Amino acid sequence: MSAMTTASPASLRPDTDETGADTGGVLSGPYRALTLGIVSVVLLLAFEATAVNTAMPVAARQLDGLGLYAFAFSGYFTTTLFALVVSGQWCDRRGPMAPLFTGIGVFAAGLVVAGTAVDMWLFVAGRAIQGLGGGLVIVALYVVVGRAFPERLRPSVFAAFSAAWVLPSLVGPVVSGAVTQHLGWRWVFLAVPVLVLLPLMVMGPALSRAERAQPKALGAEFDRRRTVLAAMAALGAGLLQYAGQRLDLLGLVPAVLGAALLLPAVVRLLPTGTLRAGRGLPTVILLRGVAAGAFFAAEAFVPLMMVTQRDLSPTLAGLTLTSGGLSWALGSWLQGRPAAERHREALIRLGFVLTAIAIAGAALVLIPAVPAWVAAAAWAVGGVGMGLAVASISVLMMKLSAPEEAGANSASLQMSDALGNVLLIGLAGVLFAGLGGGSAAAAQDSPVPAAAFAVIFLVMAGVALFGALVSGRTRGRS
Repeated sequence: MSAMTTASPASLRPDTDETGADTGGVLSGPYRALTLGIVSVVLLLAFEATAVNTAMPVAARQLDGLGLYAFAFSGYFTTTLFALVVSGQWCDRRGPMAPLFTGIGVFAAGLVVAGTAVDMWLFVAGRAIQGLGGGLVIVALYVVVGRAFPERLRPSVFAAFSAAWVLPSLVGPVVSGAVTQHLGWRWVFLAVPVLVLLPLMVMGPALSRAERAQPKALGAEFDRRRTVLAAMAALGAGLLQYAGQRLDLLGLVPAVLGAALLLPAVVRLLPTGTLRAGRGLPTVILLRGVAAGAFFAAEAFVPLMMVTQRDLSPTLAGLTLTSGGLSWALGSWLQGRPAAERHREALIRLGFVLTAIAIAGAALVLIPAVPAWVAAAAWAVGGVGMGLAVASISVLMMKLSAPEEAGANSASLQMSDALGNVLLIGLAGVLFAGLGGGSAAAAQDSPVPAAAFAVIFLVMAGVALFGALVSGRTRGRS
């Protein structure tokens, strides 16, 4: 892969020259509309994510689906696996506008399905539809950044992505908790589609002008083989999750079939050497999945732990995660400073170490003598770590990608993210069910065993430490 040192000639910005002479910031005239537009899209996704974390413990119990608690999270990322590949090819061939706005519409439709679900499986289906929309959207956003902004501004744009989580992190748990307690959890999902109007209004005109300026196709023909492989990966991941929920001999059949579909598809979809942590871009892609999977697998169970083990309300349980959203923005801002460019590898390693400490620290609240606020403090540490690691990984991916490969590599990065979430949240679900957390008794009157949470957090802390160990391989061979 050749390094991208200047904005692509096919940039969405017609006034960017090849010398990098432009000294404006991300909110200067040429960039303002696109920056505000993509940040508003991230705001939509962020608000939905914080709202779901807060409402999920109540929704799962009312739908008698605590055993499928992890599936409601991982189902989202399963369909995202397929959508990411489609979106990457769509962007490279036609530009990011069509997949971006299609994804926003599909995402909103999934919210409606989840909000009107009458049982847990229909709720999971709604989350899967959301995943299709989210996969289309996130790759399109990365392609906009790669083509519309010069390399010197990309760290700032990714920092803005993280900063867009601040407001949802502050108000999301409070709003979602209040709605859940007084109006019902369904309105947490049914009210969010109204927010779709904001990114449409802000981003639409700017992207329309940009695409009219570049009417020609940007890439090669649609690769049907990659689409089939993506479908295999998504189906295989879904079968593995279903097998993990059964925990009986019959579950071996979907487990074997799922592995047979997933493994060869992933090997062919991700850059060569990703699964063995090959130096340079392969390790960069791998670490994105390791970071996302470890952190979000643990985060999915934090509100449920606070509700069942410390008897907190849904609002207070959701607020435990607020500190992580705020500190994530801080970590991302720190990696965006000019002096940080020389220390990408060290920043990624530090980010993983902080994430591991945070996940292990959150498990301390399972000890009755430990105050509940310790979980929020631990998650603040984890947020800084994720801000440092994830944004730095994104910057390295763009730096190691040629202009014509930005869409495909962005899709690979997001696919690794989704795959890490699917596998590790699925693993967390298996551990939770196997240790008694998903039994019918636990869903009703019996307490959820503390060991079910403790094992999940310790395993995910170990995964984060693995990321720290291999982070040195992000540096390519001389």
